[in-house]
Amino acid sequence: MLPQEAIPAGPAVLRLPVEGDADQIARACADPDIARFIPFLPSPYSRDDALAWITKTVPEMWENGGAGFVAADPVTDEILGTAGLKPPDRFGASEVGYWLAPWARGRGVATAAVRTLAERAFARGVPRIGLLADVENVGSQQVALRCGFAYEGVLRGAGAPRGGTPGDIAAFGRLSTDPGDPITPFLPFFPGGFPGGSLSDGVVRLTPLTTADAAGYFALASVPDVMDSHVPPGQPEYADSEVVCRYAGHRWLTGQRADIAIRDAGTGEYAGDIQLTGIIPDLGQAMLGYSLRPEFRGRGLVTRAANLLIEWAFANTPLRRIIAGTTPDNVSSHRVLERAGFTREYLVEGLLPGPGGTRVDDVQWARTRP
Repeated sequence: MLPQEAIPAGPAVLRLPVEGDADQIARACADPDIARFIPFLPSPYSRDDALAWITKTVPEMWENGGAGFVAADPVTDEILGTAGLKPPDRFGASEVGYWLAPWARGRGVATAAVRTLAERAFARGVPRIGLLADVENVGSQQVALRCGFAYEGVLRGAGAPRGGTPGDIAAFGRLSTDPGDPITPFLPFFPGGFPGGSLSDGVVRLTPLTTADAAGYFALASVPDVMDSHVPPGQPEYADSEVVCRYAGHRWLTGQRADIAIRDAGTGEYAGDIQLTGIIPDLGQAMLGYSLRPEFRGRGLVTRAANLLIEWAFANTPLRRIIAGTTPDNVSSHRVLERAGFTREYLVEGLLPGPGGTRVDDVQWARTRP
């Protein structure tokens, strides 16, 4: 597929691995994130494992039409990671894979390596290159978008088992005819990125949901009046709450929804959640939803959270209209929306599923960009 020669790739050079790289590769592969997201690697990873990869796995990749490189510092020759292309399938398509050493992250190495390999492969007639990443590996998915790989969906249960259950894989792809320009997410992350980014007004702090929030998210979803407002209403399952938190970064990055924890700015305690869902890019519209733990109510926290989120959205995304819906008798939610600058627009009769097969009216609200 590619010649076995060194290739300049921005802040790195892609070259063939040699036995002298074994110690650095073994040290890198001891990283918990590499072990987490590439679970087929031996664990613990030893120098002998690195030598086996260098002397057996990589030569087999080349013999079968693929390519395997280390990414090294062009000045010091320090190992920064690896990058390669799988042997082509029967249609000539390939798949790119990579990992970065902990000491090399945040320098654009993976993006440069993937883009370089893709352009070299396309120039040699490869029609398509796929890129697969664990749904929780948001950093790898960001690399895909920066390299012009379009999001194509989720392969359920296609990953290595984790805790006895196969993981889900986010699929991206790029065709030789694609422009290859970086793909800008419709919803950027909060300042600080994912998962550490946040918004705060000094009283509340908004942070992306993560798996660490699953228990709090489930407990709140199980509060009776919160259950009644579910669509459809009913007792939630813990597994479903865990999926919401586990997928939060992936769904945010791919523009599906933003799931956010409302926290007490002073203590960091989980007070509730707020979401942007129902996103319609062509309309520049999204739907606001929120819930708050009973012990945090009556302090204006949801109004603060809504204002923080909407003002951020209008300043940093193409969204121009945020809508919300409430039942006619949910007066406390009406007051939140009024304080957050929403205007009541109309009533939709029987829109929402209610308990026991009933239907419930929905009051529609909206706030538009100034």
